[in-house]
Amino acid sequence: MCPKLTTGKCRRNSEELERRDQSVSTAKKAPQRQCIGCGEMKNKRDLIRILKGADDSITIDATGRKNGRGAYLCPSMECFKRAVKGKGLERSFKTAIPKEVYENLEKEMERLGRQE
Repeated sequence: MCPKLTTGKCRRNSEELERRDQSVSTAKKAPQRQCIGCGEMKNKRDLIRILKGADDSITIDATGRKNGRGAYLCPSMECFKRAVKGKGLERSFKTAIPKEVYENLEKEMERLGRQE
């Protein structure tokens, strides 16, 4: 039996609840994604999402909310070149990617790099 407090609640349960409250932080954790170029885990918001849509078109998803399969990439050209060389996009999307798509993505990455 646990010793009763004057309020009638069990002392052991109230102490346990206090410990839980102290150990649990109220801050939300940011979702983590892996860059297909360098392989580092980073916050989802820090990465660029490359999207394969239902019509098999491959584009950059600026909002991060469009429907389709996504792959994440650091906003540097170095990581983009590593992803191309290591065939990270082809592995993520499970399909062969034409050279024209890589060229278009490179132009969009350069444009995004200038805006930031």
